[in-house]
Amino acid sequence: MITLNINIDHVATIRNARGGYEPSPVTAASLAEFAGATGIVCHLREDRRHINDKDAKMLREAIQTKMDLEMGANEEIIKIALDLKPELVTIVPENRNELTTEGGLNVAGDIERFKKLVARMHDKDIEVSFFIEPEAEQIDSCKNIQADMVEFHTGLYANAKKPLDITAEFEKLKLSSIYAHNSGIKIAAGHGLNYFNTQKICSIREINELSIGHSVISRAVFVGIERAVREMLEIINISALLK
Repeated sequence: MITLNINIDHVATIRNARGGYEPSPVTAASLAEFAGATGIVCHLREDRRHINDKDAKMLREAIQTKMDLEMGANEEIIKIALDLKPELVTIVPENRNELTTEGGLNVAGDIERFKKLVARMHDKDIEVSFFIEPEAEQIDSCKNIQADMVEFHTGLYANAKKPLDITAEFEKLKLSSIYAHNSGIKIAAGHGLNYFNTQKICSIREINELSIGHSVISRAVFVGIERAVREMLEIINISALLK
């Protein structure tokens, strides 16, 4: 059964637009959990454009399910993560000029650096995931450095327009999920998933978790976060019955 983790970054984005206190990402996290989310995702960026250090500490105290701290592999954020001790950290590429994460991390390009990072997190009993493209080389690299999980970047699938392109990107995700599963690594998927394209992803049996943020927070503007989360969970649950 696929579980759902809700990214609450863009609640903080709305708050930061006015520089005040509302809406609260902590309240959003609690409501998402109440609605059935099994984890909360937040990205503590180097530029702090979403959540800030205070948010991260308050979320660590408030979250009752699982905290997934997305982060770049820079020393300042690594030290914060080691202090917070979330259940999971997801290492992502980070570019100050990007609007959102633009692709997967090249783990294969810096094996020793990421191996040391995994060891430091494991010393604090923190599981480690890497946000990667669905490629065998990246999966093998994550396994070799003893990562606990990979999160496949679904952006190319989500943004594809032509049916043939959608099918091609889906097949990449499916085959890579089988490969990662056979390698003994847990699998998450996320980026660009919404109320229209998620059901197909849920047909991939090997995927354990979905990480969804922007579409759920956007939907919550109109129907409230509890209903928005429940509607996404309904898609996931219906998909499970169809497998």
